[in-house]
This record gives sequence, structure tokens and C-alpha cells, in this order.
Amino acid sequence: MDQIKISIFAFLLLLFQNCSDKVVPPIGIDPLPSEAQLNYQKMEYNGFIHFNMNTFSNMEWGYGDEKPSQFNPSALDARQWARIMKDAGMKGIIITAKHHDGFCLWPSQFTEHSVKNSPWQQGKGDVLKDLSEACKEYGLKFGVYLSPWDRNHADYGKPEYITYFRNQLRELLTNYGEIFEVWFDGANGGDGYYGGSNEIRKVDKLNYYDWENTYKLVYELQPNAIIFSDAGPGCRWIGNENGFSYPTTWSPLLKDSVYGGMPEYGEKYSMGQENGTHWVPGEADVSIRPGWYYHEYEDHKVKSISELLEIYYRSIGQNSTLLLNFPVDKRGLIHENDEVQVMKLAAKIKEDFANNLALSAICSASNERGTTFHASNITDGNNETYWATDDSIINASIAIDFKNEIVFNRIVLQEYIRLGQRIQKFKIEAKRGDNWETIADETTIGYKRILRLKDTKTSSIRLTVEKAKACPTISNFEVFLAPKLLIPPLISRDRKGLVNIMMPEEGVKIFYTLDGSVPTTLSEVYSGEILLPRGGTIKAIAEYDDRVSEVAEVRFDISSGNWNIIGDDENLIKAIDGNPDTWMSNKTTENDELAINLNEKLNLKGFTYLPTQQRYVTGFISQYEFYTSMDGKKWYLAKKGEFGNIENSPILQTVNFDPIEAKFIKLKVIKTVDGNPGSFAEVGIITI
Repeated sequence: MDQIKISIFAFLLLLFQNCSDKVVPPIGIDPLPSEAQLNYQKMEYNGFIHFNMNTFSNMEWGYGDEKPSQFNPSALDARQWARIMKDAGMKGIIITAKHHDGFCLWPSQFTEHSVKNSPWQQGKGDVLKDLSEACKEYGLKFGVYLSPWDRNHADYGKPEYITYFRNQLRELLTNYGEIFEVWFDGANGGDGYYGGSNEIRKVDKLNYYDWENTYKLVYELQPNAIIFSDAGPGCRWIGNENGFSYPTTWSPLLKDSVYGGMPEYGEKYSMGQENGTHWVPGEADVSIRPGWYYHEYEDHKVKSISELLEIYYRSIGQNSTLLLNFPVDKRGLIHENDEVQVMKLAAKIKEDFANNLALSAICSASNERGTTFHASNITDGNNETYWATDDSIINASIAIDFKNEIVFNRIVLQEYIRLGQRIQKFKIEAKRGDNWETIADETTIGYKRILRLKDTKTSSIRLTVEKAKACPTISNFEVFLAPKLLIPPLISRDRKGLVNIMMPEEGVKIFYTLDGSVPTTLSEVYSGEILLPRGGTIKAIAEYDDRVSEVAEVRFDISSGNWNIIGDDENLIKAIDGNPDTWMSNKTTENDELAINLNEKLNLKGFTYLPTQQRYVTGFISQYEFYTSMDGKKWYLAKKGEFGNIENSPILQTVNFDPIEAKFIKLKVIKTVDGNPGSFAEVGIITI
């Protein structure tokens, strides 16, 4: 009913505005966004805070048996978080009020597993209160993440837990002012502490939470809030944790076919559907580091400016909002490295879109729906005005003519989504002399589409809508020339310890250091002869045309050149060949393990496991046991545990343990995500 009211209101408003020329605006094409969804999509870019018990237990998914006494930040400053995100151009902040381990960042009256029993601020602290106040000070909107899964609570999986869950939700939605987004994770059910039961509990993800009544509670307490989950209803997960939406991304979704944590969601539903029944726009979430929570060993793995810029263009630039995560450290601060990188991103975005070349251009169209919806609306800077054609005209074009030839490489397009998402296929052409040359052939636009193109010289650009669900409505057409970004070098090492530093462009010089210092153009020039079989840190920069890239840094441990795999299968060597793009898997789940002879006695401090990086994956290890041995016969258990969230975040897994001497290691698979034999892209050791 709300969508119908909005559609009628928009129709009457535009009809009143256009009464002078009696031009009737287009009718909305269902589904239509609510006013709250429109406001949400206009935000475009928000910050995510992962800070909780996992920060102090050095885990991604806590088991639930952690003690409140572990939570003790030394210098927590929510104002610092808000300041950084405001300066970075973000419009709101969402915080993990309670993650899967069940620990609450606010003094919940319904559990003892919260900050009220921690040493931080003598148990009188409230992280949510601090952050909500900081958001108000800096003009940011405030949102909360509340995990439906609770590995601490004794009643999880029972009907009583739903009452507990809603009681906590009510606390969050009544005590901290206006909430713009409520975030529900799709991870539900599995093994956990569960009040001391230490068992596996599975739930019916479709029915257990009675989401319909939970959503009613949210809207009762926060009527303008956007609810995030796989199925929305306010916005939806984009289906990966890389921060990427898709070249074809629809805001409509077949919502009634989706539920949280469904196995086929990413493949079938995450990109939306042309025939979707509900307006549920995509939200792309990604962390600025490999992990969602802070780990000191990732301080040098903060995403580069080129990686962050790629995320920006493939999320906001592909009809999605962007939710960029900051793993707040044990001090309670956003780490300095993270701040530096996000500010570089903010500066680069500002640089890329500094000068809209279309502002002074002349617009013309093959068809116009009267003077009210004329072509010049697309360059007037007002997203509430738009170009539209007659109802009978689905295929139409609109051109921007410049007074002189220009050079450009970016185009920003926006549909007038109050009337629905319409365009199914379009192309961009540039005029060369008397001819038009196609330079982009695309599908959806939606709220915003940003095209990255080669530097193109032209006097005119034309957008042609080739297929649409109804007459097209374009509210914005911008043209830019973005300065090129010199990306940092790509550093890798083969099994024998030979380092390879690559650049995708020719004519680029590479300078490097091995002593931990920051390289400059006076440092050693890379010539292809760097051997690091015993490990070390290499830092490198690229230089081209007086421009210098960011520093690339990789820390290597002992290479696998002298190791031997124990077993007869020749494919097993792929697990230690130094190539992340190759992988091996055992044929059965019986005796599912990988044993390695190190051929020397080493002081081991941990191990690493990289799951397969292929598109169609299998055998991600979720639970493991790691053994060491001096003779390959008598084995000692050094560590057992789980790789939390590995299905959605298949990054390098790093596991530390107390130092132990060994000549042999064995990684045993206890459980995989899909029940198939474990797969191994790379297995390594930690000695440094």
C-alpha cells in the first residue's frame, strides 16, 4: 500500500507541476521504492564497524564461551570513528552491536554477556551510546547490526530465544535515537557454546525467526528504518564480501523466494531480477582489510587505493550502495593505516569527478514527452527532473553536444527511480567526424551507473536505450575525465623462493627494499633477481612519467622448496607449489588430511591455509586439526578450531599457536562447508 500511495503522490505532484503544458508524466512501473528506500539509496556510501569480543580473542567468529573480562579497549573513541568516516564522505555508520558470539556492546538487561560485566569503564560503558552521540555530532546516520545467531545463549534454537532476540532488538531501537538501518546477518545455526552445552544446533532458517513479526517490531519502533538481509525487505546483500555488485544489477527482487542464508542465494538472487516483485536494492559490503575484525598481522594488508577504487566503481558504479568496514583495533580506534587509505580513496573520488564536462553542453533527444520532460533535464544537476519519452517510444536516444572536442573516460547515468527501474539495455556512442562509434554496450542503469572508458576524444556523446520495460526516464548524465592512477606492483614468490614483481603496464620502473624501509626512486631497481627462500619483507613502488605508486608490501615466511608431500597422489604438490591459482583435493572424506615433510627442524609458531580461489569452489575447510611431529609417526595436536565465515570470505587463514619444534606437519580436515573432501590452494607455516 505504501508503494501505491507514493506512486499516486508522485503522479499528482508532477501533474500539478505540469498543468501549464498539460503534459502527463509517465506512470510508475512496479515495484517502486519507498521514500525511506529513496533516501537510503541517495546516501550511497556508509561505514561498517566490526568491533566486539572477536577483536580481543583474535577471531572472526567467536565460539560464545569468551569471558566479558576479555573486552577491555584502552582508548576507545567513537568520535574518532565518526570523524574519519565523515571526512571520507560517508553518510552513516553501522556497528556490530552483537555478533555471533553473543557479546553485547551495550549493557543489555537481558544477558550478563555484555559490556556491563567487562573491565572497560568499570562496567559502566555503552559503546552504542558513545557512537550514536558521535554520529549526531558529525551529522551521520546511525545503524545497528544484531546477529540472529547467538553461540553464547542457552536457548538458541528454542522458541524462548526469539523472545530474547526481540527484547534486545527493542533495546537497540528505543534507546539510541533514530536508526537508519537494521542489519541482520544470514549466518544462522551451527556449533557453539550455548550456555555450556557445547553442541551443534541447527534451525529452520526460513521459519525459526518468524521474520514477519520481527520486521513489524522494527517498523513499530523505527518506521523509517531500512532492514537489511538476504531478502530485505529494505535492502539486500549483494551476494559476496568483495564489495562488488554486477554489470547487470536490478533493484527489484523476487523477495518471497528468498530467505536468510539460503545456499543458492548468491547464484540466483543477489543481482536482483528484471521481473522482481519488490523493490529491494543491493548493498555491497566489504572490509578495508582481508578480515572483518582486527588482527595485528593484517596491519600491512590494508587495501591499496587501486583496490578501493575498484570497489567504489563496482558497487556505487553498478547500482548498489557501498558499506565499507573498518576493523577497530584493541585500543578502540580505527588504525592509522586504515585511515590513511580511506582518505586516499576520498581524495581520488573527488579528483575523478571534479569537473563535469556536460554542464555547458547542449542536449537533444530523438523524442521528448513535452517541454516538461525535455532533454536538458539530464544536465541541470537536479535529480528530481528528468527526460522522458512518449509512452509508445521505448527505443530512444539522447545526445550531448559540446562546443569543442573534449577528452573523457567516465560517464555517470541515473534513472528516475521514483517511477521504477526501466532500462534493460543501452549503448553509448561517441561521434568521430560524421560517424557514431559504439564505445559501451551495457544493460541496467538503476539509481546510478558509472562507466569507466578509455580516453576518448569527441564532440558529441549519445545514449541510446535499446530495450526498456516502459518509456525511459533519465534524470542525470555526467561526463568526466578522470586522471589515471598508477597502481602498486604485484608481488609474488614461487616455491623455490624467487620473488616476482609485476606491473600490468609497460615502461614502468620498479624500486624495492628488503630492510623494511619505504622504497623511493633512489632504492634498488628490480631486475628479476630476488631470492627469499628463508622469508623476509619486500616493499616496492612503481614509477612512471614522474608519478609514483603506493607502496606494495608482502611478508614471506620460509618457502616450500625443500618440502615433500607425504602421499602418492601427484596432485598433492599443488598445495605447496606457491601458486594460489592451483589447488588439490583428496578423493574421499576418509582420512581427509594433508601431511608434509619439512625436511628440517623448525620452530613453528602457526600455519596458514588458503582455500581454493576458483570461481566454482568446493571443500572449504570449516573445522580443522593441526598436528606436528618430529618423526612423521608420532603426532601431537598443536591447534584445533574453525575458519569462521570462510565460505563468504575465502581469504588466507592465519592460525597462531605457542612455539613448537617440528619436522613434519599435518592439516586434518574435520568438516567442510559443503561436506565434500577438503580442498587446499596453499598451506604454509609461520616461523617469523
